[in-house]
Amino acid sequence: MVGLSEGEKHFIRGGIAQDLRADGRTRLQFRALTVETGIIPQANGSARVRMGATEVIASVKAELGKPTILHPDKGKVSIYVDCSPTAAPMFEGRGSEELSAELSVALQRCLLGGKSGAGAAIDLSSLIVVEGKACWDLYIDGLVVSSDGNLLDALAAAIKVALSDTGIPKVNVSLNNETDGEPEVDISDEEFLQFDTSGVPVIITLTKVGKHYIVDATSEEESQMSSAVSVSVNSHGQICGLTKRGGAGLDPSVIFDMISVAKNVSQRYYTLLESAIAAAEAAADE
Repeated sequence: MVGLSEGEKHFIRGGIAQDLRADGRTRLQFRALTVETGIIPQANGSARVRMGATEVIASVKAELGKPTILHPDKGKVSIYVDCSPTAAPMFEGRGSEELSAELSVALQRCLLGGKSGAGAAIDLSSLIVVEGKACWDLYIDGLVVSSDGNLLDALAAAIKVALSDTGIPKVNVSLNNETDGEPEVDISDEEFLQFDTSGVPVIITLTKVGKHYIVDATSEEESQMSSAVSVSVNSHGQICGLTKRGGAGLDPSVIFDMISVAKNVSQRYYTLLESAIAAAEAAADE
């Protein structure tokens, strides 16, 4: 937890009420965002995202596997988040493990629609190689390097950018009667297919402080929240997932209003993220 005096708490809450936050932003304004790609050579795709003083890394590893019996026409994606003990004092000890589990579940819910993959924002059918026989398993790892609030949104952005940086090896498949119908798979070391991220959403978290809600909350602002709603929104403005944290209950009308606000600001967030990606690509070309 962030240790604040009563005066500091009053200052933060009062600023949000007046639509002028402690760092000069309005309630619905994001911090500066920067992106780097290809930072982990051993991964199929990777990215670093900085939002203010929050810094996270995401990596994607693709391995050939077998589809489940329940979903023979879909590949598999697993998401795991680790919080570095040096990222924030609260990450020391079991605090890191609890937050890692919470973030992993929230990302799973917002990006994959739950453990089953039903309602997944990531197209799992695109990962199939041979239906019922072979598929790509994507292992997505997130690392919180430095924490100053809004970790879920930053991790989701890093995952989206890392997936856009991901190259899936081209596969040639042949069926061999001598192997009981099991496919023979030849994985190319030179040809790669770019992963389609057009349907992968971003996550917009609205944090309720007093009677108002804000986007991209800092750690100090999060310490004053009563609740937060995270909405995953794709580039078409469609809602792909929803998760809530914080003990205070919310009236359904408030939740619907927060979803509407998240949809409205998501296009501005997409523009911010795309500009950061373009800047990273230009820097890489220099």
